[in-house]
Amino acid sequence: MGNTITADEIADAQKIWGEGIVAIGKAFTDKGDFVKAAANHIDTLYAFEAGTVLFKPTKAANTQFRPTREAALSYFVGGNDNYKEDHGFAIHPWTKVLFENNAIYIHGDYAVAMGNYFFTQLDGTEVKVEYTFGYLKGSDGKLKINLHHSSIPFNS
Repeated sequence: MGNTITADEIADAQKIWGEGIVAIGKAFTDKGDFVKAAANHIDTLYAFEAGTVLFKPTKAANTQFRPTREAALSYFVGGNDNYKEDHGFAIHPWTKVLFENNAIYIHGDYAVAMGNYFFTQLDGTEVKVEYTFGYLKGSDGKLKINLHHSSIPFNS
């Protein structure tokens, strides 16, 4: 099974995803082309070219499901009149993203990882978010996300 996904590939994909989020925020802060950075992030790491992507981002309430590339890009950078609630999650200047997997399920060429990820702000405080990401292998042999669900932990 040459297409079998490994835990190391998932860890690498998560590291690249986190670095991409940090790079988008840095591009925004540095007055660079943060939209291009976000588009590259999506095109490199999400499987929109392969079909449906189940994308449910953390800070979306009015249009909480984002099945298109346009909707995902809006969530990351804001500025799209079709998604007025979006303020650009990725343009927040995060300094680090750390994944903490609770469990990984691998079934050949498909895998799902679930756990918490922590977004570090400029002042050093961390924001804890719960996630579930589904991965498949793209035509280039690299992992692509076709399921992205994240949410703020329940607070009673």
